[in-house]
Amino acid sequence: MAEEDCLFCKISAGKIPADIVHETEDVVAFRDINPQAPTHVLIIPRKHIATINDLTADDSVDVGKLFLVAAAIARNDGIAEDGYRVAMNCNQAAGQTVFHLHLHLLGGRQMKWPPG
Repeated sequence: MAEEDCLFCKISAGKIPADIVHETEDVVAFRDINPQAPTHVLIIPRKHIATINDLTADDSVDVGKLFLVAAAIARNDGIAEDGYRVAMNCNQAAGQTVFHLHLHLLGGRQMKWPPG
């Protein structure tokens, strides 16, 4: 998918509205429109990367920032102490539906294992 057709690129660029909870030069985080937990935030790099398989060594700092933002949002939403889950799906069989790398932050309820 080309960047100009990517839903998350459009959200990152402000072309599509979203409930943005964190924004920096490199990362945007917004509430999922179909939440699976009381806190369900998607954290994306501004750079378009389709899947985990498309990462390069040059992307390692940006991917690390996704996790730092997840921890900050978890603290801000009051779920850090009790616990939260972060997940990143890769390709269709794993449940990836938007092909722009994104980290799910889920919390505010008891998580089960295996996740399904």
